[in-house]
Parts: sequence; C-alpha cells; structure tokens
Amino acid sequence: MLSAAFLLLPVVSEAQAEEAGDEKNYDLNSITISAKRKLSDMGVTKTELDSLVLLENISNSLADVLSQKTPVFIKSYGRGTVATASFRGTSPSHTQVLWNGIKINSPMLGMVDFSLIPSYFISDATLYHGGGSIAVAGGGLGGAISLVSKPVAGRNGWNMNFVQGISSFMTFDDFLNVGYSNQRFSASTKLYYTSSRNDFKYTNYFKKNEDGSYPVERNKNGSFRDMHLMQEISYVDKKENRFSFALWGLISDRGVPMLNVNYREEDESENSQYESTIRISAGWNRALGQWNLKADMGYTGTFTEYSYKGSNGYSLVEMVNAQSQVYSLNGSFSAEYFLSDKWSFSAVLGAAGHDVSSYSKYDRTGYDKIRPELSGLLSVKYRPFKRLGFAVNMREEMYGDTFTPLIPAGYVDFVLWPEYNLVLKGSVSANYRMPSLNDLYYQPGGNPDLKPERGFTYEGGVEISRKFSKWDFEAEVSGYNSRITDWIVWLPDFRGFWTPVNVRSVHSYGVETRGRLNFSLGCFDFRFDGFWAWTRSINYGDPASWADESIGKQLVYIPEFSSGLTGSVSWRNWTFVYRYNHYSERYTTSSNDKDSRLSVLGKYYMNDISLEKRIPLRFGELGVKGLIYNLFDEEYVSVLSRPMPGINFGLFISYRF
Repeated sequence: MLSAAFLLLPVVSEAQAEEAGDEKNYDLNSITISAKRKLSDMGVTKTELDSLVLLENISNSLADVLSQKTPVFIKSYGRGTVATASFRGTSPSHTQVLWNGIKINSPMLGMVDFSLIPSYFISDATLYHGGGSIAVAGGGLGGAISLVSKPVAGRNGWNMNFVQGISSFMTFDDFLNVGYSNQRFSASTKLYYTSSRNDFKYTNYFKKNEDGSYPVERNKNGSFRDMHLMQEISYVDKKENRFSFALWGLISDRGVPMLNVNYREEDESENSQYESTIRISAGWNRALGQWNLKADMGYTGTFTEYSYKGSNGYSLVEMVNAQSQVYSLNGSFSAEYFLSDKWSFSAVLGAAGHDVSSYSKYDRTGYDKIRPELSGLLSVKYRPFKRLGFAVNMREEMYGDTFTPLIPAGYVDFVLWPEYNLVLKGSVSANYRMPSLNDLYYQPGGNPDLKPERGFTYEGGVEISRKFSKWDFEAEVSGYNSRITDWIVWLPDFRGFWTPVNVRSVHSYGVETRGRLNFSLGCFDFRFDGFWAWTRSINYGDPASWADESIGKQLVYIPEFSSGLTGSVSWRNWTFVYRYNHYSERYTTSSNDKDSRLSVLGKYYMNDISLEKRIPLRFGELGVKGLIYNLFDEEYVSVLSRPMPGINFGLFISYRF
C-alpha cells in the first residue's frame, strides 16, 4: 500500500534519483530515517500486496487474495471455476493484467481468470486504480494489476520449501519450491498441484421436496485438477546489467458444476473445461548514469476446450466441443532519464501480435484472426518544490489498423504534513478500450462495427503514514468519478442469438478506503489491514426498447458496499489470523427488480480463521497450519444458481530448508 509511496533509505545517491522528492530527517534513538516520495507515485492511487500477503496460504488463488485484501470485487462462478475481477464497478475486460511487464489479458475474451493464478507463484502484486493504470497499460477503464514473479535473492546457497495441504471435499494441495542463489545469480523451480472432488453439500432453495422442505444436495460435476510449473532465473553481470527469465506452464482440467436449478442426475450430462497455457518472459535492465533502460519480451500460447456430453439413453455422447488456440508475442523497450532531482522523462514503446483461432469441432463455425498492436507512452514528472509535484502521461495505441485517440493523464500531489507523510493528490485522465476479438468476430453474433469504449475519470484522495519504534500505520481515502461511453454489452438479437452492441453510457463513482496498523505489545506482534468501498455503477444509456427499465439502475453483479479486514497476532512461533469480508446485495437483472428471488443475491459476511505453529529444526523449519473457512457456515452465492460451500476445513504441513 502506502509503503511504496514512502521509502525508508539510510543513504540516497545520485543513482537513486528515482526516489527524488520531499525529504525530512528524524533522529530516533540515533537512527536517521529519510522519507522519500517517489516521482513515479505522484498523484497515483495504488495498492501493493507484498509477499507476506501472497504467501499466507498455498490454497489461495490470486482471486482469493484480491477479494480479501482489496476493493476489487471478484465474481466467482463457484469453487474451482472461473473468477473475474470488477474494478470500480467496471466489467472484467476493463481490468488490464500484466505479468513481468507483459499483458496477459486474453485477446479473444479481453479478461483474465484469476482462479488460475496461484498466489504462491507471485512475488509482488500492485494494483493501479483508475487513471493510474495508464502508466502501465491502456484500456484499464477500471484499473490495472501488475504481477511480478522472481526467485528469492540475497541468500547464498540452496533453499527449499514444501507444503502439503489436505482440505474438505477430498481436496489436496502440493507445493514445492527449490532454489539457489549467490551474489549475482538466482534461480528457482516452483511446482504446484491441486485436485478436489469439490462435492460439498448445500441446501437447494430453488427446489422443494414433496413435504415442502428444501432438499440437501451435493455439488455435481465440480471436480477439478490444476498443475502449475514455473522456472525463474535472474542474473546480474559485472557491469550491472540485470537479466531475468521466467517460464510458467499450466494444465487445468475442470468440471463445470451443474446449476442448482438443474434436475438432471450427474450421470445424465457432463460439462468440462480444459486449458493448457505456457507463458515466457525475458527482461533486461541497466542503470547507466542518469538513464534507466529496460527491455521486456514475452510469449503466451493457450489452448482451451469446452465439452458438453449428453445422454442418448445408453451412454454419454459429446454434443458440443468448442476449441480455441491463442498465440501472443509481446515486446517493449523503455528509457527513463533523470535530468535532476526535480525532473524525469520517460518513453515506452511496445508491440504485440495475436493469432486467435476459435471454432466448433463439429460444424467448424468460428473465426481465425491475426491482430497486431502497438503502444507508446511519453511521461514527464516535475517537482518544482519539495512538497509539490506534477506528472503528465500521454499514451497512444493501435489495434489492427485502428488508432485510438490520444490518451492523456495528469497528476498532482502535495505533501501537506511531512512529519506524518500526509499527502493530498489528484488526477484527471481519459482512456479507451478496443473490443476483444470475440466481440468483433464471434460466430454467430460478432459485431465488426463496434466502437471502442471511451472513459474519462477524475479522482482525488489523501494518504498518511508514520513509523515509530514499535508501531506504524498507514491509511488512504480516495474518491473517483468516471464516465464510460459506448459501453459494450451483449444483447439478444432478432435472429435468435446474442450479439454485442454499443448501447450504454455508464457513470461510475464511489469512495475507497484502505488502512494498515502494526504494533507490538511485549512479546505479541499485531498486524491489521482492511478496506471499505462504496461503488455506484449506473446505466445512463439510451433505452433499448420502450420496456427497458435499466436506465438509472446499478449494473448487474456490482455490490454497492464491500469491506474486508484481516487481523493477525503472533507470539513466539504461533500465529493466529482472522479474515472477514462483506458484500452487499447484487442484482442479476438490469432493472434491479427485488420482487423475485432470481433477481437479487443477498448480502453476505464471510469469516475465516487459521492457527499456525512453526517448529525450528536443525536444518530448516517445520510448520503446521489449520484453517476454518466460512466459520459461521454462511449460505451465500456469488453468481446466480451457482452454489458455494458452507463451513469447511484445511490442514497444511510445510517444511522450509
């Protein structure tokens, strides 16, 4: 979070000009602390998730971490199924996601499935809210998420970490990390495998027994198996050239759970989703005097297959088989020049090529398209006084043969109270998102005449932080107002299928708060962090028909209120963690009708706890952790007709060498 905005450094050299800015020294027990505000952070609202947060539990996907730690709403279709992100009331395709500097949004779908990103594979994650996303990618009308994977550096010799997890519903998690490092070279190999029957029980309130009671059923066809392998290498030569390489492969074989309104037995039909993906990234970085040079390259190849099998009276026969192949090649080069501690200039040039083939196995309907992309960014940052800073970003992008209009963004911040790092900040930005290839060419229903979605956002906020000898805190409050025109939505067509059209103008506005507090009392260490968000995302588009009741209503599946709190207390080698999340009701119809059980999903409160004991050994450390998920057995759903599990348990044993 705000720790990124104020870096504690004992000495600042000219080579560290990136950290140039407001400075104030404090004498605390003969230790000098120098607080610096990064030029790159001026006016930007962002949230940083450190490795401690990402490594809290091996079974967590990035979707779990985002829902527990940030205002991003995760729309989950059930345990072990698709999980997408809604950033500030926007759609999943309005959140841009980068891994090691490479955009990993599917060019076919425009979004990312966060359930397929193990949090244990990510070293650092940074969320850029609203207009702050322009610095890393275009098209992030809601924001952007930057993920970094890197081997553990700074340790000489070998290291190893193994975790075995056993949880409810015959769920098994296995994680292994083997690494080696010295002063210039670091490498690690990570392997993660998870499998589950996922056959939890739930009360089905959409069916009734003959006596009028509600039946207790099991989640059908919900089993899953995922395997991830990651190889990471970094090297620094004698001239301080920094090289990095990462390879990430995954294989996922998942059943698509039956809806709770489905009256078929499990052996009468079968839905499954298979995916295999390989991602490769390579990077180079060199600090040369007042210059900072960087280059990144990446490749992504994905094969997906959806299969539906139905009964012919004797056996299951495949009736639907939809396949897609997506290949992407990315490259970028950036140069940053620090003229002085007041001025910095940077330029980024990126290029990408996507080859997408999507078709039905049996009737061969579909499309095969190639789309090149170009992007360029110019940035100027200026701090005329120690407490005041300005920044301007100008981005231009091309998709195929279509250029977006110029994408500008301006930022300002003012350090009001240096002693407590109290900063006022604000920004104004425009943005554009081009339609995905499915939006344009999907068969049947694609619309090649779609316009790009256009957004305009202004926001302001205040942040504060202070560190003392035994405690520290940080907090931030920000408000935003965004208007998106030519919003793309899929609607039923008179020809009998769905098609995307530009029909909506959406007004998104709200407030986000985040905070963290750490302190010690005797031999007890306490850590608390939380968030609260108020999100309004209102449709102000033209009515689709005289009967359209969606105008002036909240968009579907967007909660107006959300909050989360994580608290932990550590004593000697024991750690207790409590996690809490709340989401207000969400509508499933654009008219926000409350008269039907199918039209609104009730609010819910989620509570998880864990207790861990670490046992020091002669060679390493043994850890035992027990978890209780959904502590109070809350009955809830995230998506209509997709059941979620009640109270369940997990036991994890780890060994670190």
